[in-house]
Amino acid sequence: MIDEVILNYVLLFIILEIYEISWQKAQTMMGMLARMYHQYSKSIILFLIMHPTFYFSIFFAMISEYNSYAIILVIIKTLDIAVKILLIDKIFIKKEFSEDLALALFAKINIFLPYIGLVIYPALILLAL
Repeated sequence: MIDEVILNYVLLFIILEIYEISWQKAQTMMGMLARMYHQYSKSIILFLIMHPTFYFSIFFAMISEYNSYAIILVIIKTLDIAVKILLIDKIFIKKEFSEDLALALFAKINIFLPYIGLVIYPALILLAL
């Protein structure tokens, strides 16, 4: 049986991930980036605060004594935020993007794509503990 503490970590992460999905969700990647840019333009600190799973993953890595799965979780969350910031900078601030990037950003995304993290991240938490 899953330990109650582990279950609490997984449930907390799922709740935080659902929060992130709810404010980022859109029909295209450009729509998602536009929603993120709205927060980013107010303050980069606000943008970073609105990613609580990143902070949870760092905390979780520390309490799991830097388990390799927990480190993978931190790396994935760090890369996720870094790519978002780089795309926001390139598209909305520098206003430079290629036709290929525009095609990719305006293509409709599968309705299940934003929810992939709800499967992958809790699995990494369970593996870490």
